[in-house]
Amino acid sequence: MKRKACAEVGIKSFDVDLPEQVSEADLVKQVHELNVNPDIHGILVQLPLPRHINEEKVLTEISLEKDVDGFHPLNIGKLSMKGREPLFVPCTPKGCLELLHRSGVSIKGKKAVVVGRSNIVGLPVSMLLLKEDATVTIVHSRTSEPERIIREADIVIAAAGQPMMVKGSWIKPGAAVIDVGTNAVDDPTKKSGYRLVGDVDFEEASKVAGWITPVPGGVGPMTVTMLLQNTLEGAKRKLEQSN
Repeated sequence: MKRKACAEVGIKSFDVDLPEQVSEADLVKQVHELNVNPDIHGILVQLPLPRHINEEKVLTEISLEKDVDGFHPLNIGKLSMKGREPLFVPCTPKGCLELLHRSGVSIKGKKAVVVGRSNIVGLPVSMLLLKEDATVTIVHSRTSEPERIIREADIVIAAAGQPMMVKGSWIKPGAAVIDVGTNAVDDPTKKSGYRLVGDVDFEEASKVAGWITPVPGGVGPMTVTMLLQNTLEGAKRKLEQSN
């Protein structure tokens, strides 16, 4: 999807495919080579990595100016601090906020509930909502009465990785619901034997929500678009510096 999107908008992309058995040192060496290549404005390490490799170590090695995924600890650190701006914001959270903005959903002063606390979506999207003056609650696997909390939300961002966990009856009428989950569930009627569903029961929730994203075709394309936007911003920044 990312390769295809790059081709469509005229961004040159290429892959470095390494074997699963690659050593951490060799992977880091590869990242360093891309860091010093002036023709490259964005580096994306496709996660998850094989178990023998330390993910944080590898992400830390990506040049801050080329971290178009926004996962470098320094970028995430700046995202979590008041009055600081990261060079790049993680793509899926950035896409979620863009969907809210473009749909005219006001965030300031609203109650937002984020379902899930992953480094990739849950935590950064919570911080972005906070920066926009929402009152944010994070619901996770140890939260008691998640249903009661979600029912009060003006904005729900579901990113727990649990198929159809959020029921229609949990949604406040008129709420904005962004479903980040992509889960494969068995479906013998499909040629593949499965179908993709989100973390929200779309059928039920769409009857009550004011706005809702489908799965597939909702947040996924936005994530790819934000990756391209981050790459463009990185290239522009580099150009301005060299001028």
